[in-house]
Amino acid sequence: MAQLTSLTLNTSSSLDLSNTTENTSSAGNLWYDSADSRLKYSWYGGTWSAGGALITARRNLAGAGTQNAGLAFGGGNPSTVSCTEEYDGSSWSAGGALITARYDLAGAGTLDAGLAFGGSDVNLTSCTEEYDGTSWSAGSALITARRQLAGAGTQNAGLAFGGSNGSVSTVGTCTEEYDGSTWTTGGALITSLRELAGAGTQNAGLAFGGRTQPTPSIASCTEEYDGSSWSAGGTLINARRELAGAGTQNAALAFSGRDPGSNTVSCTEEYDGTSWSAGSALITARRQLAGAGTQNAGLAFGGYDFEFNNASCTEEYNMVINITNI
Repeated sequence: MAQLTSLTLNTSSSLDLSNTTENTSSAGNLWYDSADSRLKYSWYGGTWSAGGALITARRNLAGAGTQNAGLAFGGGNPSTVSCTEEYDGSSWSAGGALITARYDLAGAGTLDAGLAFGGSDVNLTSCTEEYDGTSWSAGSALITARRQLAGAGTQNAGLAFGGSNGSVSTVGTCTEEYDGSTWTTGGALITSLRELAGAGTQNAGLAFGGRTQPTPSIASCTEEYDGSSWSAGGTLINARRELAGAGTQNAALAFSGRDPGSNTVSCTEEYDGTSWSAGSALITARRQLAGAGTQNAGLAFGGYDFEFNNASCTEEYNMVINITNI
């Protein structure tokens, strides 16, 4: 439920309390409903709704694309999988399998030009794969093999950051940039992180949440990338790891994950380029899920729910007109 901090009355004179006609065609309208003797206000905000279920329930997967053209690949259930699925806005269908089955990987790009990198099968992997809408082909390897990393950008301008290689090294700060053929070293994250989420592009990236290393704590920090270096952004309202993200540097979504008490949470937050604000909660709380899309048209899929089940559920985040009683 939204909390109103200020109101602009949609009237040029005094408020007519005899009006009982709901004005919900746009946000910012105020009216009196005589049926229940309440003032009501219409506001614009995001809401999650159920989408089509994944064919293969799994966690620790990666995603890319948009709400109407999504891509899900890799993960575990609990065995490591190579399957790829494509979303058309209502249902998932099978796509071409990854060359290397793996979990804890990252993704970027679109349905027709996807990018998968890092992760783990039995061992850490540095391999990169490129998707053309039908099948995966081998790209150049990451400089640093790692898992539990995050990704952003496109197939020809990708961004990989954070992660773990099982040691207490600085791998959690390393950033790499992909130009469609090779990875090169980018500016290091301020905070060494694993199990974080990402959004944005190679020249305007966003990193948020996760778990710090080598001293483990649950992070609320946000960092913004300008193509060469990271700087501090606004902190998450809810510190968490194993979350997912979508959108751009100035209009991002952060959703679900695991809080400092190891509880699986359903909370959603929206970033405006400066600070995070609360959005509507997911229908199904989960962690180790994947995300795609934008702040106004987000997609959440897969994961591990609070009952320790691999999830197949998909949810879509859309901005709609909501009604609040005052």
